[in-house]
Amino acid sequence: MTYFLDPDALASRASCERERYAAAVPFPHAVLDDLIPGDVLQAVLDEFPPPDEDGWWRFDDVKERKLALHDRSRMGPASRRLFDELNSAPMVDFLGQLTGITGLVPDPHLYGGGLHLILPGGFLEVHADFNRHPLTGLQRRLNLLIYLNRDWSESYGGALELWDAGMAGPPVVVPPVFGRCVLFATTDTSFHGHPHPLACPPGMARRSLALYYYSLPEEQTEWHNTVFRGEAEAAAGSNGDPERSWRDAVPGPLRTAARRLLRR
Repeated sequence: MTYFLDPDALASRASCERERYAAAVPFPHAVLDDLIPGDVLQAVLDEFPPPDEDGWWRFDDVKERKLALHDRSRMGPASRRLFDELNSAPMVDFLGQLTGITGLVPDPHLYGGGLHLILPGGFLEVHADFNRHPLTGLQRRLNLLIYLNRDWSESYGGALELWDAGMAGPPVVVPPVFGRCVLFATTDTSFHGHPHPLACPPGMARRSLALYYYSLPEEQTEWHNTVFRGEAEAAAGSNGDPERSWRDAVPGPLRTAARRLLRR
């Protein structure tokens, strides 16, 4: 299916959403329904790889239970075409107009992004994302999530939760319904996740696309990997200060090893 983003329509949408995005709590975000035509997303859903197919990265521990696929060779043609459009100049320009962030660049590697799949019982604990691309060294600025879940009941769970900096709640809750896009700023305190195990019937799953956008690093940026809620609370310490850096919670030798891995 041939599909191209309309720059004029995107510019109009950005103008309508700009103020709401900036004023949103607990951090800048926008919920954008019908940004991508339904028939385009349906084509992606129709070719979505099953969970037993090769190519999925599998995460299964106390912090997350999910599958992720970023290898384009394992995706169908509709998926590859849509990722190309979402990484194109019209989309990057739209995101810059909406958020006010200049110099945005996409990630053709889909590092950490791509297709995401959550099976019944799966979850993703509340976390703040890694903020540096390991290949380019660019700073991560925006997350774009697009949901592909038709006939989704709230009883299934799987809603995206957006938490305040102190993770005191209550969170903003965004159901992952078909065609819904969620755009939000990637910062050290943009905590999010869906921490409750998925309760959809057997044979169903929570499906989404994830794309991340970057810019040149800002001065005095402290690089870190994904920081899960318990780690962030430990970093805050008994004084309840959520702004304390993640480095206070991680032993020095471990931080050094992590930086060496990132450099490699």
